[in-house]
Amino acid sequence: MITEHAWLPVTPGREDEFAAAVVAALPIIESAPGCHGAEVRRQIEDPSTFLLLVRWSSVDAHMAFRATELFDTWRDLTHSFYGSAPSVTHFSDALARD
Repeated sequence: MITEHAWLPVTPGREDEFAAAVVAALPIIESAPGCHGAEVRRQIEDPSTFLLLVRWSSVDAHMAFRATELFDTWRDLTHSFYGSAPSVTHFSDALARD
């Protein structure tokens, strides 16, 4: 399992509009094969910045989603709100603790 981390810089003044759109769009990602849940959080220090966290079975599952009509629908609902391009990275499972 991996976690996609996407830093979403929303155009100032459109935050509430984006929040409504992204909440409606989350089920699209969650319906994708290999997705094990998604959430969006709003930054406290800069309310125009949001964080998308998606749990995928693998990076390949995420990349496969990006090549589907589901991703096109996600993009149509959310991408017009971005002030600049999102930054997307992937993280491995949490480090094991004793």
